[in-house]
Amino acid sequence: MIRIIEVGPRDGLQNERQPIATEVKANFINSLVEAGLSEVEVTSFVSPKWVPQLGDALELVSMLPAGPDYSALVPNEKGLERALQTGLDRIAVFTAASDEFTKRNINMTIEESLEAFRPVIERFRAERKNGFVRGYVSTIVECPYAGLIEPKRVAQVVDSLFTLGVDEVSLGETIGVAVPSEIRALIGELTNWPKSRIVWHFHDTRGTAIANVASAMEAGYLAFDSSAAGLGGCPYAQGAGGNMATEDLVYFAERCGVATGVNLEKLAKASLPVLTRLGKPVTAKAQLAALAASSEAP
Repeated sequence: MIRIIEVGPRDGLQNERQPIATEVKANFINSLVEAGLSEVEVTSFVSPKWVPQLGDALELVSMLPAGPDYSALVPNEKGLERALQTGLDRIAVFTAASDEFTKRNINMTIEESLEAFRPVIERFRAERKNGFVRGYVSTIVECPYAGLIEPKRVAQVVDSLFTLGVDEVSLGETIGVAVPSEIRALIGELTNWPKSRIVWHFHDTRGTAIANVASAMEAGYLAFDSSAAGLGGCPYAQGAGGNMATEDLVYFAERCGVATGVNLEKLAKASLPVLTRLGKPVTAKAQLAALAASSEAP
């Protein structure tokens, strides 16, 4: 069985110009859970000034029923302060394998970002004895500003995050350019930590996400981030798709004989209210097929 970490409510909505009402988000998350997804990244405690789409983080978390493993991105100590006002016991911190990327996104080098995470992780551990911390590493294959990234550099950042005390690392193929040979090359450098502590976060900008999933699965990795309906565009490729659709991942895994615990028909319907409010059509292939099979094609 594979782990699927649903990131649509956070990563899928954070860059959308059209804000989504908190109640609609809560219903979206509930529908995802009802479809069988047990790990959902629901929001980010970033400043509402910079990401107003997620400014309702406190209210949203208070509306969610207990049970699933909910998590949120925490960019700094101020964000942690807000996160600790909720019952969340899972957080994520964010860096990259490219200094150029971190400088443009959070105005820090990689090393500076890691040092900034240290007090965040330490305080969270002190406040949440059973807390779980994820570390994101973006641009694992190529950076939109610095170009190709050496696999050894990615492995070094992964090592640094684990040394800081994170429980798992999610490897983000941020601009959706990678092909399986590049993923295999990176896998060859990831030898210091158990595969169970690595999660892959593929983008489908050029239609290669599932091929990359196949390469990771063949190497023994069984944890993947994805976004319902492929929500979340790629800001570095105008008009292109972004996150890998959870529907595509579920279909692929189940067709390969690997259980996901997710009801594809329910999943395909879960994002429809959000897509309607965003004015977006259904584009994820497995979602379209599932909706057609259930006679609810858009």
